[in-house]
Amino acid sequence: MKIIKTLLGGGLLAMAMAVSPAMAHGPVAERTAHEESDAFAADRADILAMAGNFRVRFDMQESTPWMAGYTPLERKISGGYESVRVIEDTGRKIMLQHLLVVEHDGQTHVIKHWRQDWEYEPEKILVYAGPDSWEWEDVPVAMRHGRWSQTVWQVDDSPRYAGWGQWETQGGVRRWRSNWTWRPLARRDAVRNPVYDRYYAINRHQPTPDGWIHWQDNIKMESVDGGLKPVVQEYVLNTYTRSDDYPVVAADAYWAATKDYWAVVRAEWDQAAASKGGIHVREQADTGTVISARLLEMGTAISDGTMTVPQAIEEARRLIRANS
Repeated sequence: MKIIKTLLGGGLLAMAMAVSPAMAHGPVAERTAHEESDAFAADRADILAMAGNFRVRFDMQESTPWMAGYTPLERKISGGYESVRVIEDTGRKIMLQHLLVVEHDGQTHVIKHWRQDWEYEPEKILVYAGPDSWEWEDVPVAMRHGRWSQTVWQVDDSPRYAGWGQWETQGGVRRWRSNWTWRPLARRDAVRNPVYDRYYAINRHQPTPDGWIHWQDNIKMESVDGGLKPVVQEYVLNTYTRSDDYPVVAADAYWAATKDYWAVVRAEWDQAAASKGGIHVREQADTGTVISARLLEMGTAISDGTMTVPQAIEEARRLIRANS
């Protein structure tokens, strides 16, 4: 992938790349048919357990500077409530849609949040390839067996990042760990116009007794003279704790009203990726893609009854086709 080819100028990353990220773990050991069936069922159970109603805590901490003179940001903690719904389950593919529920001025608002798709033993994934660009990347043949990919999509169902890894048990704790993945800046960073412009990261998902966690190990990277150099390490721990202490019904009402619209939006992005060998769409710091705000606005308008689903679908198709 073109992004990796630019890393050789950075000493720290050059050492890291001396061992291929694909080989961080070896191939899954041979298992009996019964063991395969049990492992597949356990993996599916852990993925499906991420659905539900949650209080969410986002804990972000820049820690070690890799660039002389850089001062890490102060720790930032925020939170909210999210409903996570299974919107597709074919057995080997599971789609989970996150819906953020917030209270403002005495009113409840539902914001379509991120989506995570899980696929068993995929041949390829849609990865971040640099500013405004996502490309298909083959999963190494030897690393497909017994593994799942996770593809994360932005609030407007455009791509964000993807990785693959194995669900395993270590020290009595279940977890899924990704390979090294690239990601564009999150809005929280992008709006500050920082020196770094992307993340090089490992993601972990782990079930807990009362929910699950998403743990990110991020190297924030700067583009310098045609290459990439590490700026600072960041650790992010997103904790999802089961809770019904918020207007859950609002999230389900929003999704019931808008799911047909968003299904077409997903299909349009999928068609663009399949027909064009990836997706190329311009992004901006405050909204994500340049069409994200409008796609979300139309979802809200459908939910509020001020726009029909066919009207929104027609405009969404035009926007995605013109910008991807």
